[in-house]
Amino acid sequence: MARGGLKRVGIALGCLALGVALWFGLPRVLSSLRFFQVRRVEIAGMQYLDPAKVIGALQLDPQASVFDDPAPLTRGVLALPGVAAVTVSRRLPGTLAIAVVETTPVALASRGDRLALVDALGRRLPFDPLRSAPDLPLAVDADAVVAGVLARVRDFDPALFARIDAARRVGPDVVLEVEARRLWFGAQVSAEDIRAVMAVEQALARHGRAYAELDGRFAGQVIVRRMPA
Repeated sequence: MARGGLKRVGIALGCLALGVALWFGLPRVLSSLRFFQVRRVEIAGMQYLDPAKVIGALQLDPQASVFDDPAPLTRGVLALPGVAAVTVSRRLPGTLAIAVVETTPVALASRGDRLALVDALGRRLPFDPLRSAPDLPLAVDADAVVAGVLARVRDFDPALFARIDAARRVGPDVVLEVEARRLWFGAQVSAEDIRAVMAVEQALARHGRAYAELDGRFAGQVIVRRMPA
């Protein structure tokens, strides 16, 4: 190889080495500068959690820099009950931006003499329902089956979910109380089951016919139980 070619290769390798050194060393250098110390923490995405708990979970050192490793901060917030995901980013010169994804509650449930929020697995969430005032159905039996059916209804038909007043177990199945009527579903209710029951409800409404219960537990059919005369 000609001397000029060797020189170009040497320059390229030198630039590469410098780039690697800067990539790994620059954050460490910048983190030591007072200019980049954390002076502000912004938290987004919260509806139920107390921001003070998130700040506490960060366990920020008084001399913390926005260029410090964010992994410990992420682990601290993820350890909080009710947190599903978190992203930590920086905004120069001195702001940390924390984006939190909370576990979404599906129902209110009675826990002793108080109400609590529960997730799609029937687990109690550490959220204060009085603080967040969610408009959710009451899970009379707050177990994984009832919570799972409510979660499926929420995902498949949000409009129906918004109408549910309460949900309870009846044997292996779940009965939803909707505007003084009952919708009966199996534990593994599908989108097709929900669509079928809603189609029957709409057909009855068009013809002005009242019902007491729609039973969607059986594939391919919906059983209508009418109001007593």
